Amino acid sequence: MTLLGNIIWLILGGLLISIVYFLGGLVFCVTIVGIPFGLKLFALGRAVLSPFGKEVKPTQGGSGMVAMLFNVVWLVLFGWEIALVHFLGGLLYAITIIGIPIAMQHFKLAKVGLFPFSYKLE
Repeated sequence: MTLLGNIIWLILGGLLISIVYFLGGLVFCVTIVGIPFGLKLFALGRAVLSPFGKEVKPTQGGSGMVAMLFNVVWLVLFGWEIALVHFLGGLLYAITIIGIPIAMQHFKLAKVGLFPFSYKLE
């Protein structure tokens, strides 16, 4: 079921979302300061390619001071937009019964998109 869900996810926009994350990661990695954020965008891009069968888990160093600082900077600059897009996408897909599994993946990705230095998809 996870393979079929991931294939449908990619067709219904997951591939486009992943490409946007990878391009954003490239833009951030051009600067020295943006490398940690670019690496997190690459991780989000990989996670978006196959979200079915994965669950949100806290990262090992996710509660440290540096992770908290990066999460605050991420949240203020662009994390809330990423979470909002995934949340609204989830609401849009949740309108139909068939779209509910896709909506659940969007809601899961909204949490990771909001605080990527504290959570990851495994």
